[in-house]
Amino acid sequence: MHKMIGVSGFKFPMNGRRLLLRGSVGFTLGAILGITLFSIVGLPRILEPWSGSTSHKTLLTFSSYEDLRDFLNRSANVTVFYYEGVRGTAVPLVTFAATGAELATKTSPPEYSRTNVQVEGVDEADFLKCDGEYIYLATDKGLIIVRAYPPENAKVLSRIIFNGTVVGLFINGDSLVVFETEYGPLICRSENVSPAKNESLGVIICPIIQEPKTHVWIYNVEEREKPILIREISVNGSYFTSRMIGNYVYLIVSQPANIVNGEVFLPVIEYGDHSEKVDASRIYYSNVSDYYYSFTTVLAVDVTNVKAPKSEVFLVGATSAVYVSADNIYVTTPKMLVLNEESSSVSEKTEIHRIRIADGEIKYEVSGVVPGRVLNQFSMDEYNGYFRIATTTGQLGWGPGEATSKNHVYVLNMDLNVTGRIEDIAPGESIYSARFMGERCYLVTFKKVDPFFVIDLSDPANPKILGKLKITGYSDYLHPYDENHIIGIGKEAVEAEEGDFAWYQGVKISLFDVSDVENPVEITPPFVIGDRGTDSPILWDHKALLFDKERNLLAIPVLVAEINEKQYPGGVPPNAYGDYVWQGVYVFNVSADVLTLRGRITHLKDAGDLLKSGYYFDSSYEVKRSIYIDDMLYTVSDRKVKINNLANLEEIGEVELP
Repeated sequence: MHKMIGVSGFKFPMNGRRLLLRGSVGFTLGAILGITLFSIVGLPRILEPWSGSTSHKTLLTFSSYEDLRDFLNRSANVTVFYYEGVRGTAVPLVTFAATGAELATKTSPPEYSRTNVQVEGVDEADFLKCDGEYIYLATDKGLIIVRAYPPENAKVLSRIIFNGTVVGLFINGDSLVVFETEYGPLICRSENVSPAKNESLGVIICPIIQEPKTHVWIYNVEEREKPILIREISVNGSYFTSRMIGNYVYLIVSQPANIVNGEVFLPVIEYGDHSEKVDASRIYYSNVSDYYYSFTTVLAVDVTNVKAPKSEVFLVGATSAVYVSADNIYVTTPKMLVLNEESSSVSEKTEIHRIRIADGEIKYEVSGVVPGRVLNQFSMDEYNGYFRIATTTGQLGWGPGEATSKNHVYVLNMDLNVTGRIEDIAPGESIYSARFMGERCYLVTFKKVDPFFVIDLSDPANPKILGKLKITGYSDYLHPYDENHIIGIGKEAVEAEEGDFAWYQGVKISLFDVSDVENPVEITPPFVIGDRGTDSPILWDHKALLFDKERNLLAIPVLVAEINEKQYPGGVPPNAYGDYVWQGVYVFNVSADVLTLRGRITHLKDAGDLLKSGYYFDSSYEVKRSIYIDDMLYTVSDRKVKINNLANLEEIGEVELP
């Protein structure tokens, strides 16, 4: 039950240097538990699109296991190869019990910051949580509980070590919920294919699979020094995302629909002494051929009760993004329709599946489809009985081809029928960020400059663009300051002289005034950090933001790169990268009309980790999160919690982590 992380979790190249050239391409290379995956996926030959481009449809269920297996054998068109790798070794649990003075009795609970989430009242799992007195932190060394408040008594209380990778956690009173993904043994995918040795690579190549499993561990942490495991729930598949509403956690897990030796690997849900292989007749599916299939399992767990979890399972394409309101889960999956086999041209669509949730109950309702692809969860929203979604179709025009990209906003009713739309926004560009706020949508598209759009959604049948603003650079993340001011965080950019693209530069923080909706303005000057190569996790992970309007507080972790101009006597070219010179948290004073730097906090003791970082920065003292408790600011890395006075950033103390 209690385990240790044998291999640290795979990290996306957050601090890598991303090229913006003739558009934007996301390209990630990495390894998970020593297994390198190569996937060769051909375009589907025949696809059966839903009638109409924006119609709704109800998913079907299988009549039997044989029906499901025949469907996959008839429809799947995927070949997957894995290279053999090495798996980590599990060791027993290690717990560190704290000693020393007891925490003084508090007269009143302190104010503290929560995780930055998209929907108020819908919490999102993160690797750090705080309850105003304790910090719960998942690192590559396990899960650590730190007494954080009051700062004079701050110390490590306990540590829990896992066999897999901790991918998120929640705290609910004295209940600590931990999500862990671990990988099972390698299994040959087909009995008809023999392993073959690749002489040039020196490894054994075999079409095999490695089944992941997601665990939900629930601990009683009434005594933070001695967490007690009270429940374990597991389901086949990789963790995708989760939410907590009240006492209920909703977990979404994705499992490839593998056929091994003629048998389908069905999802298995385990809790207590009970193990349930999901019956094929319970699985929803769309009768449309696809190039990839996976089981998406939605699980509801009451963290205060030992009753069996509720679940629904869907056999759909790869889940691309999930939006969760207080009442519904929206799961999106991409679809590619081949229009011309000779040119391999495709039409992109996104399927949307609405799943009703209420007090731990899960009920599939309806599905729909819209043109285009979805960027992330912020491209979706539910408001006053309507679902809104922003998508991009086409490509930005790589090589000699012309740009075909266009952007769209659709408004759907609860039956997922489209009631209103704006199409063909900013041709030749793609969506970099979106934010729905009540009756408005704010949209940022980019290729060379950043059009910031203000869109009116007050009439669901007739959405319209109210105004737009063209500025340099772009915003990867938009955050509301108030109803008339928006914070944008992204990159500055310089238009290239040699082509139809732009070179991104340092991290840029802008304030947009949208009180005059027809003429939005960027409050000048925007704050730009560093040169080309500067990066921040806020650009892809909104939970890295600390914002509090009442305290005039905004803080983000930043890796700063700076260019030595002496190396370029003829002038610095816009595509030149800087060298890493600093990492930590930038702390700002923010109001509706001004953003000023309050100060910076780092955990790096010297420049050693920066100097040896090369192309990618990696340090166990990389600051990843910041929170406040009362008038103290806490910055957190894998090896340290540092405490500073929130007003003047004077250092108060620190806690070294095991």
